[in-house]
Amino acid sequence: MMRRPLAPPPPMNGPRYNEFITVPKVRVIDEEGENLGVMLTREAIEQAADVGLDLVEVSPNADPPVCKFLDIGKYKYEAQKKANIARKTQKTQELKEIKMRPNIDDHDYDTKMKKVHDFIGEGDKVKITLRFRGREMAHQQLGMQLLSRVAENTAEIAKIEAHPRMEGRQMLMVLSPK
Repeated sequence: MMRRPLAPPPPMNGPRYNEFITVPKVRVIDEEGENLGVMLTREAIEQAADVGLDLVEVSPNADPPVCKFLDIGKYKYEAQKKANIARKTQKTQELKEIKMRPNIDDHDYDTKMKKVHDFIGEGDKVKITLRFRGREMAHQQLGMQLLSRVAENTAEIAKIEAHPRMEGRQMLMVLSPK
């Protein structure tokens, strides 16, 4: 009967603890935060077990690695809670679109610019689309003037990420928060 070699342990998520710590010596900090100095990993695991805690590697890249006496279950739970809170509070940047026409009236322009300011204030990118129809295609310079006016009005809060360019019958420009 042929024996199979032992499979490596499954990859761990989170810090190494107790018998998963592979280095021979570690710097140990007890449950009150006292530095116990550098000791053999076996001794440190035994001391942690005497107190009823686990030896958890908190700084694996140090020389020697730093380990603490902690309850591993509680430590992982707290780390997961922190990660969930961080994920909740982070803002994803969206691309909002404002559509205009080259012969837009002043009041309509002001209304659209108010929305542009709101979107950029919320941290979103804004794509400004200028749609040309019929004879308006012959007067693309009016569209360029309008987009340069938009760039001037948003200069203090936004930067131009994509300069005005034509795509078919549309002229596009992308603004992003500074």
